Amino acid sequence: MLAYTVRRLLGTVPLLLAASLLTFLLVDLSGDPLADLRVQQPPVPAEVIEAEEERLYLDRSLPERYVLWLTGIGGDGDIGLLRGEFGPSVRGPDYDIGQALAERLGSTLRLVAAALLLALGLAVLTGVVSAVRQYSAVDYTLTFVGFLALAMPTFWLGALVKEAGVWANQQTGYTIFYTVGATSADTRGFTAGQLLADHLGHLVLPTLTLMLTGYAAWSRYQRTSMLEVLNSDYVRLARAKGLPNRVVLRRHALRTALIPLTTVAAVTVAGTVDGVILIETVFQWRGLGDFFVEAVKRSDAYALMGWLMLSGTAVVLANLAADLLYGVLDPRIRHE
Repeated sequence: MLAYTVRRLLGTVPLLLAASLLTFLLVDLSGDPLADLRVQQPPVPAEVIEAEEERLYLDRSLPERYVLWLTGIGGDGDIGLLRGEFGPSVRGPDYDIGQALAERLGSTLRLVAAALLLALGLAVLTGVVSAVRQYSAVDYTLTFVGFLALAMPTFWLGALVKEAGVWANQQTGYTIFYTVGATSADTRGFTAGQLLADHLGHLVLPTLTLMLTGYAAWSRYQRTSMLEVLNSDYVRLARAKGLPNRVVLRRHALRTALIPLTTVAAVTVAGTVDGVILIETVFQWRGLGDFFVEAVKRSDAYALMGWLMLSGTAVVLANLAADLLYGVLDPRIRHE
């Protein structure tokens, strides 16, 4: 298992390098970070524009800027991914992109981790139940709910859930569901318990929205995979030997049926990142999604590249985790 893990870890290095090159090229081709400054009225002095070009390293060639962004060699100490520096921002020399990403990362991780864990757990549970009770009323009900959630656009579902929370608050006269932000505006004087409750209260609605978008697709994959395994020869043999049905399901069927879901869950992490952008916009959640929207509005090239590299790294790590889980779920893989 150790050799298998090391091989997979080494395989992520060229992937991340390729991701960095693609990220840099796409952002560079998307436009001029100083376009608004160049057309500003009254006109900005040429000396100011030249100073900004030098500060943002726009006065250098494309290959030189990529190497500079990746390594920081030849820079002023404010750039170089390998050194932990994401580069200068169009907001000014005092704005630290790395610090801003770190501040937003915690909020987004809370949201994504809670939603993914709940979505995976619910998808496995409903997928297994639907497969075991195929064509029953329970199966039809779960199938309807899954397709209904799958058909709803993320932004529309988020707005619907938010409105439902507002309606519930109005009907009860109490703030049961928080619909804006990751925390209350003023948490001074809160005890540790009150602060935890406040964070959890703000987490409910956006987590529910993101969970439904992931659960809908994953439950269908789990049902299909479970049905295929239940009809396999080795499961029939296990039942013929007289093993209890719960033992057959838990030890023989479920473990194999989880392999396709592991693949799908890893691949759809990129879709989860897109969903986070929409959900954080709907719920005014100041996380990485909000950071991305602000960077796009300001044409902040290095901020966009930093966000894309962080998202790309998350996708690569998710697929790495899936590879390692394959070795746990199927011993044949890790011994090849």
